[in-house]
Amino acid sequence: MNKKTQLIHGGMTTDPYTGAVTTPIYQTSTYLQDGIGDMRQGYEYSRSANPTRSALEGLIADLEQGTHGFAFGSGMAAISAVMMLLDKGDHLLINSDVYGGTYRALTKVFNRFGIEADFIDTTHIDTVEQYIKPETKMLYIETPSNPLLRVTDIKKSAEIAQKHNLISVVDNTFMTPYFQNPLALGIDLVLHSATKYLGGHSDVVAGLVATKDVDLAERIGFIQNSTGGVLGPQDSYLLIRGMKTLGLRMDQVQRNTLAIIDMLQQHQAVKQVFHPSMSEHLNHDIHQAQAEGHTGVVAFEVADIESAKQVISKLQYFTLAESLGAVESLVSVPALMTHASIPKDIRQKEGIADGLIRLSVGIEGTEDLVADLTQALDTLN
Repeated sequence: MNKKTQLIHGGMTTDPYTGAVTTPIYQTSTYLQDGIGDMRQGYEYSRSANPTRSALEGLIADLEQGTHGFAFGSGMAAISAVMMLLDKGDHLLINSDVYGGTYRALTKVFNRFGIEADFIDTTHIDTVEQYIKPETKMLYIETPSNPLLRVTDIKKSAEIAQKHNLISVVDNTFMTPYFQNPLALGIDLVLHSATKYLGGHSDVVAGLVATKDVDLAERIGFIQNSTGGVLGPQDSYLLIRGMKTLGLRMDQVQRNTLAIIDMLQQHQAVKQVFHPSMSEHLNHDIHQAQAEGHTGVVAFEVADIESAKQVISKLQYFTLAESLGAVESLVSVPALMTHASIPKDIRQKEGIADGLIRLSVGIEGTEDLVADLTQALDTLN
């Protein structure tokens, strides 16, 4: 099935109770039981399950070529649920330029419960095994990573994890299931900050997890129900609606992104551009092999933080804001915003310079976005 078709017809496409074409918002906390323990359609209490959320969970499972999906109240709630698969004394490996919120949770929260993490360079996948210890239980990667778009070989990561009996996890937020399917490459769990591309309209905060491993599905489901960080029916409805147009949006985002990169590479005020579509980008060939398209997140470096601030102040169509993946184009300075929680010395070691600007390219007209960036960068000359 074509992915655009699957976005419309995946999961629960019509309401089984009323025949409604659009899954209704089941705004209820509890459900009538015909007798003690005799639950209609298996619904008892909305923390455990809700029909609107169930439709969304079925959709992400289908899109990621899995069998089970889980919806959470935010991307960080989804990440936290995955980390709760680990026990005290367990250890995980994670790419060193991970999202700042993930870094904060691991170094300020989960470490207090005896879960330790080593932040390593996963782009050179053949070196990963040297960091595996007897207590290592998980290999977690973002690819492309945030904000430098570094690429990790998904298939080889899965093979290493299987060899050492590790749970393999991929944060697929930047690529979406429209462009990349880690489960099909052997990964155990895939997760999304669905706030981003899947929702796509800056109007919902959500996280999703998908798997085809029955044991992991049971464990994630138990954690979801026990800790209660579930997504509500209103937000589940908005997310389903947003995902229907994901393919159309990502195609336009990709067109805009490639045109912007072409301009950035030629502009004298730009020191360096980071994006896996570029032939000189590290592991470009690997990305081409494991993905069917390109993210709309682009990073580029100007001289310093003051230059970055000047560029941003001159932009008209790029909104200064956190987040990414929406219909409108956004701009941020990672050192001051998304990655401010990471100490400066670690940021600099990872190449996250003070003059680094991150774009989230939207679906506006290509010519307007290119012209806007060009005029803003021209003020630096």
